[in-house]
Amino acid sequence: MFFQHVYEKGLAQASYVIGCQKGGVAAVIDPKRDVDTYLEIAKENNLTITKIFETHIHADFLSGSRELAALTGAKLYLSDEGDKDWKYEFPHEPVKHGDKIELGNLTFEVLHTPGHTPESISFLLTDHPATDSPVMLFTGDFVFVGDVGRPDLLEKAAGIKGTQDLGADQMYQSLQEFAKIPDYVQVWPGHGAGSACGKALGAVPSSTVGYEKIRNWALQMLSDKSAFTDYLLAGQPEPPKYFAMMKKLNKVDRPLLTSVPDVPNLSDEALRKAQSDGIKIIDTRDKKEFAKGFIPNSLNLQNNSALSNWAGWMINYEEDFIVVVPEDELEEVTRKLMRIGLDNIIGFVKPEQLSTAFGGQLKSYEPIDIEAFKSLLDDGSIQVLDVRGASEYKEGHIEGAINAFVGVLPDNLEKIDRRQNTVIHCKSGDRAAIAYSILNKAGFENMKVYSEGMDEWLEKGNSVVKGQLVEAI
Repeated sequence: MFFQHVYEKGLAQASYVIGCQKGGVAAVIDPKRDVDTYLEIAKENNLTITKIFETHIHADFLSGSRELAALTGAKLYLSDEGDKDWKYEFPHEPVKHGDKIELGNLTFEVLHTPGHTPESISFLLTDHPATDSPVMLFTGDFVFVGDVGRPDLLEKAAGIKGTQDLGADQMYQSLQEFAKIPDYVQVWPGHGAGSACGKALGAVPSSTVGYEKIRNWALQMLSDKSAFTDYLLAGQPEPPKYFAMMKKLNKVDRPLLTSVPDVPNLSDEALRKAQSDGIKIIDTRDKKEFAKGFIPNSLNLQNNSALSNWAGWMINYEEDFIVVVPEDELEEVTRKLMRIGLDNIIGFVKPEQLSTAFGGQLKSYEPIDIEAFKSLLDDGSIQVLDVRGASEYKEGHIEGAINAFVGVLPDNLEKIDRRQNTVIHCKSGDRAAIAYSILNKAGFENMKVYSEGMDEWLEKGNSVVKGQLVEAI
């Protein structure tokens, strides 16, 4: 048997290539959208991709299943569980609980594992040349290492009321069945630490059923359904704004993108015109470089592991946009954006173009250190915006700080007092830089950024308030 784990760090997303080397055939589970990765793996190992599986209709990334099928001719095997609202709207092979799919000497058994979503399925793999007992379980967003899939996304991200309680009940029942699987079976989940599809995902890539029985909090609470449900629904991170769009695009027939697009380099004149026309400009440079000089009204979404996430919060799927990015990072940035369906990049500009295109019109700001921040706090005349998530804020925040989560800030600007001097902070500075650029674009003045944030504040032994939630938005 051939096996390769493919991990996309930016989305904390795992996909898998499993092959029968004797038959020269392979299947891919939950492929990302830039599918050249799988084509290269297959080519290097003399395999032909003939089958593509999905564990559910994904919310956090745009699946590459259809792109991969278009390029290879492979069949799509997709869930036929759930009601009419959870059916894929393009040609595929529908599968249900108990169905078995053969791939050379390998067998994949379909298990219906609802909870995260109603149609969720897992694939139980048996490698027949070695044994007639199952050896691997591909769980998607059902069971993670140390956690389980959240059932509240449909309600919070897609606005489908009343689904989180039903999902929690289904998750509880699915876990009862999971616990009956032999302890030795390996568990390969769809996500790792950093994903918004759960709240306590482990950093290691895989586990076993037996290990999860002794380690995973959810499997420790199966004797008390009420306590299980309460804990499952509490403290989940804010679902990114783009999740609802991913649910739609992964379900319907849509245009395909079978290669990484070429993005043109805009001239200085074209950049100035785009800025004048109000085209959104995404500056992917490091926050320190951005602070030294940036195009007026541009947003600072750094090219790091969180770029896809914050782009999904800040970019409308109907709008064109431009990226500021070094040319040697352009393909990487393009891939990160296409993985969540943000295809409307009309061009890029190199950092060195900013000064030639805008000259003395660039804006800048100087982050403040902890002593300057404390001095402003003692003065008592500032509003402090803590732009972390609500659960982080409740765990400990600076007294008097307003919780203004950066993801929803653009839609709630009227709730921030423009008249007051403002200091923005987060945990370590990245989200504060995004928030500064949002507020600057909206015309806010008298803003400062305490860039080192809560990491330094706590490291230096400063006090925090726990539990109380003072919300601006």
